[in-house]
Amino acid sequence: MRLARRNLLAAGSAVIFARLGRAADGFAAIVEKARGQKVYFNHWGGSPQINDYLAWAGTELARRFGVELVSVKVTDIAETVGRVLAEKTAGRLEGGSVDLVWINGENFKAMKDNGLLFGPITPLLPNFALVDTVGKPTTLVDFTVPTDGLEAPWGMAQFVLIHDSARLPEPPRSLAALARWAASAPGRFTYPAPPDFIGTTFLKHVLYATIDDPRRLERPADPGTFETVTAATFAWLDAIRPHLWRQGRTYPANKEALHQLLDDGEVDLSMAFNPAEASSLILAGRLPPTVRTFLFEGGTIGNTHFLAIPFNARAKEGALVAIDFLLSPEAQARKADERIWGDPTVLDLDRLSPADRARFAALERGPATLPPEALRPVLPEPHPSWTELLEAGWARRYARG
Repeated sequence: MRLARRNLLAAGSAVIFARLGRAADGFAAIVEKARGQKVYFNHWGGSPQINDYLAWAGTELARRFGVELVSVKVTDIAETVGRVLAEKTAGRLEGGSVDLVWINGENFKAMKDNGLLFGPITPLLPNFALVDTVGKPTTLVDFTVPTDGLEAPWGMAQFVLIHDSARLPEPPRSLAALARWAASAPGRFTYPAPPDFIGTTFLKHVLYATIDDPRRLERPADPGTFETVTAATFAWLDAIRPHLWRQGRTYPANKEALHQLLDDGEVDLSMAFNPAEASSLILAGRLPPTVRTFLFEGGTIGNTHFLAIPFNARAKEGALVAIDFLLSPEAQARKADERIWGDPTVLDLDRLSPADRARFAALERGPATLPPEALRPVLPEPHPSWTELLEAGWARRYARG
């Protein structure tokens, strides 16, 4: 049996899957069961635009399906993963505190490895049939780890750098150029402190540029050889540190803090994992209109972010309804609107109805958003094990200032 083969043994989930997934009326049974449920959605809460979008989604879910979406804003989803694991360890196999979670990467791997996910869920979602799993293969593989239907793709992402063209007309387009420029313009560059996601992703780019064989990153990292393999990575970070904002004695807490430094004129570069973020921030009045986006010449890391349901969620049906709505062309087009969020869609536009394709065709690309053909090449995410070791190595060297 599929569930047994994948070792998805969360208490009660196999029974629920069988009852709902094989019901004669399919998703309609899930929708009916979901009515009146309260879904506690744990998500990163650091962006006003994202929070406003989720408030809209919550209003629509309540109006259309009678599902209450409760936004639980967290700083680091690893905290949520730890809470679900603690509940399992304590024997709380039903009625968990988390119904829906926004995850990817090492957090997904941790939940998958520890049997903390309900599913597979994607066979239950009608709108998953619209996902572009061929053209966007990371919708099925999360940081080299197969999703096995345990999480549903929600949005696409690619790391970009942001500069103010009024102050820095020609930005450094490689790590080597960045190091030279930082030395010539001390204090004008910094990056968020890991384990902030953007800060860690910047470290991965340094790793890509300095490791002897980037193909190593496709495989699990070996703790025994990590220091040797990454010696050049930390040598690069050591060399640039004295030239950072505040001499690297402190770092911005997250990308929002870095954006603010750029807006205030304290630094000349920022970073994001959304190609449309700079345009969205211009429209929101949070960055100057002269801001533009660029990539390193060798490409930047791209991935997919996902939604998943913990094994012991109290409102599994409500969570499924919420995910399916967030995968709908209407919700995906709204999310892709740079005036609202600007998060790229996971859908295959060729599979949509003419009316739904028109939603996306009507979206305007902002002045700081690169065209799709300029977002190449896309580098794959390293295996999640590299993230943990990179963050730990960085903390040992730099976290205390």
